[in-house]
Amino acid sequence: MPADETPRTPWILGVSGASGTPYAAAVLRGLCAAGEAVDLVVSRAARLTILDETGHAFRDAHWREDLAAWLDAPLDGADLRYWPAGDLAAGPSSGSYRAKGMIVVPASTAACAGIALGLSKDLLQRAAEVNLKERRPVVIVPRETPVTRSHLLHLVELIDSGAVVLPASPGFYGSGANAQAQQLIDFVAGKVLDAAAVPHTLLTRWTGHLGTR
Repeated sequence: MPADETPRTPWILGVSGASGTPYAAAVLRGLCAAGEAVDLVVSRAARLTILDETGHAFRDAHWREDLAAWLDAPLDGADLRYWPAGDLAAGPSSGSYRAKGMIVVPASTAACAGIALGLSKDLLQRAAEVNLKERRPVVIVPRETPVTRSHLLHLVELIDSGAVVLPASPGFYGSGANAQAQQLIDFVAGKVLDAAAVPHTLLTRWTGHLGTR
């Protein structure tokens, strides 16, 4: 790499098998719109959830075309890299791999537990653990409800390790009680990008004045 060339430093986006893949799609679209480089890790369970929630397959050998179909958006010019979840020798498995941080959205209870306990069951869990130990920003977006005591304890462990735990809880003040699903999805995605300090226009921000939406 030439000395004057800026090294590629991506956000790592992990998609686990929890319901809520539209949140992942909205976050990924927001990262790409902001010109961010993204390394994508999709767990095996997430492939089933994507297929169930969207009707689109996600295949290793055809990941870019499958991703474009899932996002319903062209990927021309997007700086994207995909790592299979079973590849524990992938770049993001090492702390020496350059990354801005990691976002796990949606985060299943199994993914939260695995990251909190350092199990490194797959690349998603390993990459999250690596970014925590390197003290990089890590945003975890659990969607499961209601939650058990063990899940809450794992979330506390993640917070204690330095992660931001950001439940997929949309607000209504920007869109009202008749909000469309995409508005609520974008609200959560916007909060995720806020936590990662990535600029976006996905949500209407509170101004301190009632009745201004």
